[in-house]
Amino acid sequence: MSRTESFAGEALQVVRGTRSGVAIAVAIHSTARGPAIGGCRIKPYPSWRDGVDDALRLSAAMTTKCALAGLPYGGGKTVAALPAEGLDPARRPDLIADIAEAIAALGGRYRTGPDIGSTSQDMADIHRLAHGWAFCRPEEQGGSGTSSAATARGVLAALRAGVAPRSVAGLRVGVLGFGSVGRLICESLLEQGADVVVTDVDSGLRPVAEQLGATWTEADLVREPLDVLVPAATGGLLTVESAAGCGASLIVGPANNQLVAEEVAMVLRDRGITWIPDVVASAGGIIHAVGREALGMDEAAANAKIDAIADTTAAVLSLARERGLTTVRAARELAPPA
Repeated sequence: MSRTESFAGEALQVVRGTRSGVAIAVAIHSTARGPAIGGCRIKPYPSWRDGVDDALRLSAAMTTKCALAGLPYGGGKTVAALPAEGLDPARRPDLIADIAEAIAALGGRYRTGPDIGSTSQDMADIHRLAHGWAFCRPEEQGGSGTSSAATARGVLAALRAGVAPRSVAGLRVGVLGFGSVGRLICESLLEQGADVVVTDVDSGLRPVAEQLGATWTEADLVREPLDVLVPAATGGLLTVESAAGCGASLIVGPANNQLVAEEVAMVLRDRGITWIPDVVASAGGIIHAVGREALGMDEAAANAKIDAIADTTAAVLSLARERGLTTVRAARELAPPA
């Protein structure tokens, strides 16, 4: 299978890796501001078509994310749709080579970075095999390293803007997902005096969370009474039904595509729940990567640009309040035109 289709963007390339046999979709939503950028997601899907749908949604979100962050890039995404049983680890080098080949075929219109299921070392391999079109290689190999700390920093900046003028101290915060980014967010919130409740599908992470001082729960955090809910796992968390039963006052987190449909944003708005769009809150990682590797920023300048996510958040929330918009609509209106 190999084809390129048109959609509400510029290009969609879908191939079956010649080495791995895995279906790989690379979506380019826009190159109007510059080359498309977006992470490489490697995970099981019910079918390869579901992986394609994910690539399309995520690439469109990346266009808005880059525009709001003031980056000279458009949106793209790579999705490698693994079968339900996953991939034999011995075949992973073949998959990475297939992904690199798919990216190289696009001639520089798209550059990738790490996402769910991919690592900084994967980016080093793709960088080597695909003409340098990958961000976030390990620092010792000339890259900016993992994006986790920068992503967490951006979420925390958005969170501070969302609770202002209050401080984080004393707030009850639920962190849904205790991976690398969720853990960093949890650590920072605890240091600032928040009461943090954590859950993850991997119960083996419980001792680590409790050692930090967080409370572990098996409860559905979406329905728990919280000051802040931090979605830090995969997307699709907020449906019309879950939004109707949500117990948080503020939702802000790094997970991409948190809403299953835009109507969910209206449910949240009408219930008085503030949702900070993930295209705003999760931009820290990509800001750091391209700032350090492509835009000539030092660490201080990159961090300052990440911290400015607080200003973007404040602007989105202000516009939404003034005009009665959902925050997703406000974010879209504030994004500079492509």
